[in-house]
Amino acid sequence: MLVLGIDDAGRGPLIGPMVLAGVLLEKEKEIFLKEKGVKDSKLLSHNARISLSKIIKENALNIKTIKIYPEEIDRSINTGINLNTLEALKMAEIINSLNDNKSKIHVFVDCPSINTRAWRSTLIGFIKHPENLEFTVEHKADFLYPSTSAASIIAKVEREDEVAKLKEQYKKYGDIGSGYPSDPITQEFLKKNGEKLKDSGIFRKTWKTWKSIFQEKKQSSLLDF
Repeated sequence: MLVLGIDDAGRGPLIGPMVLAGVLLEKEKEIFLKEKGVKDSKLLSHNARISLSKIIKENALNIKTIKIYPEEIDRSINTGINLNTLEALKMAEIINSLNDNKSKIHVFVDCPSINTRAWRSTLIGFIKHPENLEFTVEHKADFLYPSTSAASIIAKVEREDEVAKLKEQYKKYGDIGSGYPSDPITQEFLKKNGEKLKDSGIFRKTWKTWKSIFQEKKQSSLLDF
């Protein structure tokens, strides 16, 4: 019996990609990873995540990650594909790539939607060969199941790597912060540089924070005129 954990990192940020990860394991490895300290990535320090990601990679049968950059997120939302459906599509892509269509695999997915049953149905609808698969789709799966915890760590480390690259690339404009809309540093970076970097591809322009700031600026300029 194999287990496949699926999770994401960076669903909510204004800056940078969302990263999805799938970690395929022999079921017996779950206990080992848990003993090594694998748990929900949000409960771990940055250094612990990096250390554990190496252990996960050494013990996984296979790992698949997908990065969804802001332009793709905005394009999907603007064409009527919401973020939950986009996640289902990409998570299905991970499952399809790791499924050999023969082995019995129990898939554990951290559900991004409040409607778990409907989202589960959407996800399975995108699976090419579900016959050998068993699904557990739950909120807090990254807290409950070691395979999903492992996926959360892999996704988070990749997301942090992406943010580090962006910090270096755009350091002449200032600190981008964490990239989350609630981060004052990110808000300040957006206010100062959003206009000049609006076509850089780093911002999710369908996010409320982007719209509120630049709608205010647009209205202000109209009043000034």
